[in-house]
Amino acid sequence: MAATKPIAAPRPTPGVRRGATHSGVTHVRAYQSSHYTIVGNHLAQHRALSLTAIGLAVHILSLPQGAPVDIRSLADRFPEGRDRIAFGLRELETHGYLERVRERADGGRFVTRTYAHNAPALTRSRAEAPGIRDEPVVSVAPVTRAVPVAPAVPLAVAEVAGAEGADVPVPEEPPPVPLEACEQEPFSSEHRDKASALLAGLRRTDYRFTLSRKDVERLTPAVVAWFDNGASRAAVIHAMTADVPVPLKSPAGFLAHRLREGLPPPLPPLSPFTAPGEDTPPAPVATTPKLWGERWKDCEGDCTRVLPTAGPERVCRDCRARRAATAPMPALVPAPAV
Repeated sequence: MAATKPIAAPRPTPGVRRGATHSGVTHVRAYQSSHYTIVGNHLAQHRALSLTAIGLAVHILSLPQGAPVDIRSLADRFPEGRDRIAFGLRELETHGYLERVRERADGGRFVTRTYAHNAPALTRSRAEAPGIRDEPVVSVAPVTRAVPVAPAVPLAVAEVAGAEGADVPVPEEPPPVPLEACEQEPFSSEHRDKASALLAGLRRTDYRFTLSRKDVERLTPAVVAWFDNGASRAAVIHAMTADVPVPLKSPAGFLAHRLREGLPPPLPPLSPFTAPGEDTPPAPVATTPKLWGERWKDCEGDCTRVLPTAGPERVCRDCRARRAATAPMPALVPAPAV
C-alpha cells in the first residue's frame, strides 16, 4: 500500500502581510500619488442602491469636468444596456447623488446640466445650516487656472446638443468693481426681500454665482434700484448672468459692475390721451356684439351644420355633393336623323 503524502499548505503571496482572519477579504492597499478618486463608504456600502448604480456613481465621480454622462455615452462605454444604465441613473437621482437641471444658456438655448454629488447628505446639511460659508473646491481637471466651485456642485457636466466642437466667442471679464461702490446706507424698500432672495438663488442658474451672505447684503441695494426703476425679475437675472466670461475671477465684483453700468432709467409716466390745449377726442362708441343666431344660420340640407349669415351659401358643401350624387340622370334625347 502506497504511503499517503501530506498536502503542503499554500505559501502566502510574497510582499503581502497575512491577515488575522481565516476567511473573507484581505485588503492589499498600495500608496497612490495620483489618478485616484475618493469615494465615501456611504456610497460604496449603500443599502438601497444596486451594484450597477454604485458602479455608475463611482465612474461619474472619476470623470473630469465636462465629460458626457448621458445614457448613450455610458452605454457605448460599458457592456450594460441602456435600460440598466437608465435605471441606475434614476436610482442615483432618487438618493441625491445625481441632479439634472434644465437651464437656459447663452443665445436662448436650453441645456441639461448634470450635477454629481459625492456627499449629498453633507452638502444638504451645509446648505441648510445658517451662517456657514461655502468653501471653494478646486476642479480636478488640468486647467491653467483653478476656478472656485461650491461644494454643492463638485462635478458639473454640461450636455449641450450640437454644441460640441463649435467655436464660441468667450467674452472678456470687465474690470472688477469694488463692492463698496454698491454699499449704501441702511434703507427700507418693498423690493428688499425680493432682491435678497434673487441674489441668494443665483446659484440655481449658474453655480459660479454662489455668493456669501455678506456679498448678498452688499449687492441688494443695487438690485433694489433696478426694481424701483421698473425692471422685472427676468430682466435683472438676464442682465447679471448673460455672456459670463470664463474663468470668472470675482463673481461679486462682476455682478456689481453689471448692476451699476446697466441700470436702466426710471419708467416715464403714462402720457395722457390729450395734451394741454388740445381737443378731447371723441369717446369710443361701444358696439354690441351680435348674437349667435344673427351670425350663423342652419344648413338647409340634411345635416346639422351652420353657415355664416353673411355668405351666399344656403347648403353646405357635403350636402351639395350628396344631392348631386343622388339626383336622377337626365334622359338622353336621340339625335335627329339626317
